[in-house]
Amino acid sequence: MTAPLHDHPAMHFAPAGEAAKPLYLSEGGLPDALSAAQRSWCEAQGFAGKLGDLCVLPDAEGGVAGAVFGLGTAAERVRGRFHLARAAAALPGGAWALESPDLPGGAWALESPDLLGEALEAEVLGWLFEGYRFARYHAAPAPKARLVCPPGLDAARLEAIAAGEALTRDLINTPANDMGPDELEAEATALAAQHGATLSVIHGEDLLAQGFPLIHAVGRASVRAPRLLDLRWGDAGPELTLVGKGVCFDTGGLDLKPASSMGLMKKDMGGAATVLGLAQMIMTLGLALRLRVLIPAVENAVAGNAFRPQDIYTGRKGISVEINNTDAEGRLVLADALAYADEESPDLILCMATLTGAARVALGPDLPPFYTDDEALAGALSAAAAQAADPLWRMPFWAPYEPLIEPGIADLDNAPSGGMAGSITAALFLRRFVTESERFAHFDIYGWQPAAKPGRPKGGVGQGARAILAALPRALDL
Repeated sequence: MTAPLHDHPAMHFAPAGEAAKPLYLSEGGLPDALSAAQRSWCEAQGFAGKLGDLCVLPDAEGGVAGAVFGLGTAAERVRGRFHLARAAAALPGGAWALESPDLPGGAWALESPDLLGEALEAEVLGWLFEGYRFARYHAAPAPKARLVCPPGLDAARLEAIAAGEALTRDLINTPANDMGPDELEAEATALAAQHGATLSVIHGEDLLAQGFPLIHAVGRASVRAPRLLDLRWGDAGPELTLVGKGVCFDTGGLDLKPASSMGLMKKDMGGAATVLGLAQMIMTLGLALRLRVLIPAVENAVAGNAFRPQDIYTGRKGISVEINNTDAEGRLVLADALAYADEESPDLILCMATLTGAARVALGPDLPPFYTDDEALAGALSAAAAQAADPLWRMPFWAPYEPLIEPGIADLDNAPSGGMAGSITAALFLRRFVTESERFAHFDIYGWQPAAKPGRPKGGVGQGARAILAALPRALDL
């Protein structure tokens, strides 16, 4: 296996065969496996097994013999995730192995059922995620503790997931001066080359000639030409098409954002970053499917040729759209890309976008909504989100709101007045462009961690990709 793009050494397991110190896990009290001296040491340090408690155990020579980490109660754990990431951040360097007296060889054997089985995988991923640092512009030392992959878990699979997450975070964290449409294309080119995929790109004025007027309209005011990236991989199995919003910076256009709203707009290509990270996971793991990734990559800038409020454009689907706010540009570029995806009638279309502030008002930064009419797909995604500790919440394509996106002068309104149900009306808008494919889901993600939490430093973050990856076997009968 070749090294992943944007490789972060701290997001790997300890090398096989490396001598590891034991990390004992406590749900309160002290593990029976500790010696009397170690128990006395822990008691002297005030260790009580509370969530996040850590006590490093000395050996007879004053070195490190092991450590005990507190996992607290189930009621405490449910208020967060990736708790083992706290240990990864605080432990001394070297290799560490999870230990329990209940199973031979060291394993996760706690009494609380919520920490058995699948939850172990999520916690171990949290440890790997803690190793991420965005160090492109300044030094950012990563933790030196490495975990031995616990028995029964697939180390290569978990490292592939971590690498996909790292790619997503790196792309979102890179500022727009170094991550415009050109650079996003370069990243997709490198990813395709690494995995033997193909990439075709439609640039600038060719978008008009080849039938993508909405992508062109949004991106034409920038000195960086708009484009549509089209990556394909695999030649057998069901066809999965991922569509990601690639607005590399969003000024709001002529409906200019205030400074307070423009500050995070380097992350407005978070949908593109997430589908590229997911694509890397899929290709690295060699899933038996045909993958297509479509990314409309643009910068929504201000210039004399910028698209205007009350302009009307007819997109690739033949649907006319009245522009009532140039700051609702993401759904426009996605409309042409979704129409293009729909022409092949793939088995499943998934759309990911940092689309609406309304989704954040409704569900906050940690819980992205998703929309689908397919009950089986919804069930698979919800179950996988819980399994993978990658939260998602289903929201409805609420048909009674359809009139809100119908302005009368055109088929659709890109920015309905009134300010209500903004995430739902955006999802309804996108659904109009998927008519030939029976299975479609849209994810309204945030792509940003507002404050550091275990396994998630402040900055760009993947949302939904791990849940989708876990749901694919059930959703596509892989």
